[in-house]
Amino acid sequence: MTTRWPPAAAATPFFDFDGIKNLFDTSGKRNFTAPHLGGKSPWTGVDSNSTANVFSMAIELPTAELAPKPELHIWGGCSVLRDGELVHADRAGHPSMSSFFNTDDTKEEYNASEPVNDRARWTDQFVHLLGHTGGYSREEAITALDEHGLLPDVLHFDPSKPAAHPNGRTYAEDVIDIRVAFLTKNEAPPTGLTAHTDTLDRFPYLGDPHPATTS
Repeated sequence: MTTRWPPAAAATPFFDFDGIKNLFDTSGKRNFTAPHLGGKSPWTGVDSNSTANVFSMAIELPTAELAPKPELHIWGGCSVLRDGELVHADRAGHPSMSSFFNTDDTKEEYNASEPVNDRARWTDQFVHLLGHTGGYSREEAITALDEHGLLPDVLHFDPSKPAAHPNGRTYAEDVIDIRVAFLTKNEAPPTGLTAHTDTLDRFPYLGDPHPATTS
């Protein structure tokens, strides 16, 4: 058996960013809190990334080399060169975690940290946020975070099972829809967007870049 990324662990992002801004209050250094629910749908129906090119990496290797036992925990980090040293500055595991669960004041610290410290450092903040976005009690929030495996912030993948969020993720999954539903306890309406169609069904899976445009 061969494991292939990005189908199991990454995907071409598609999301209604203007709709996200309509749905959530982003004032006062908050990223996405206090959803405006119950009125007109916030979604515009426009995929903000429909013509965007996203830098991606595809990896293919035998699953046996990964020794999952039975599940892999996957996350990636990004470092920048600062004063002659590489400094860890960003990370990704579950989709859209940093943007939705952090404030302007905590995002930099979160992105520079590692999953091993997540439960101790971030549980209280995540619980507090879920109380505002979905009316979760503390007990409900902790249970939901555990059921979805969000802390530590690593993507879970069992190669013996089909790849589909939360067991990895696929190109066709609207992970922003999934995250918004989680945050609002399924009160937010679905975005209605469809996945990009310019991907491949074989390695390297990534479609050709969009042509450059001039204004």
